[in-house]
Amino acid sequence: MRQAGAAQKSARPRKSAAAFRTISEVADDLGVQQHVLRFWETKFSQVKPLKRGGGRRYYRPEDISLLQAIHCLLYVEGYTIKGVQKLLRDVGKKQIVTNFSGGAAKDSAASHRGDRTSTGVAALDVSVEKTEKQTESEEKQSLSDPQRDALKSVLAELKELRGMVKKRN
Repeated sequence: MRQAGAAQKSARPRKSAAAFRTISEVADDLGVQQHVLRFWETKFSQVKPLKRGGGRRYYRPEDISLLQAIHCLLYVEGYTIKGVQKLLRDVGKKQIVTNFSGGAAKDSAASHRGDRTSTGVAALDVSVEKTEKQTESEEKQSLSDPQRDALKSVLAELKELRGMVKKRN
């Protein structure tokens, strides 16, 4: 029975890029279980599939792009859920989707891991630069000299780690 179902899935005609997709189609494309997508909906408020009668979920193309970015950040980049939440808060949904949509084929999350890894580093760069600017303005406002030195040390260490990640990719 399972083989017949698998044959039907591969024989299923491809939908247009603008078509809405069901949770099973998105789960298959990303290589995760459906319950993972439902869980992500609870953790990432930016993921809002359209729900129809009977509770069926339909994902818009922009939802799918965001889910691909989240998938890559979690499974390829090694981010935690809290880390991705912070990145979405700091950088924004549009910037993350833009960084991760650079690959030619958006449909296969697994096929462009190398490309997305470099764009993931770009998203991290944007986040670090934004944090650096915030840190500099906050430093001038209320930090003592030892606190400033400690933060500069941590920042230098983070920059070094970022450089190591870039070299690795």
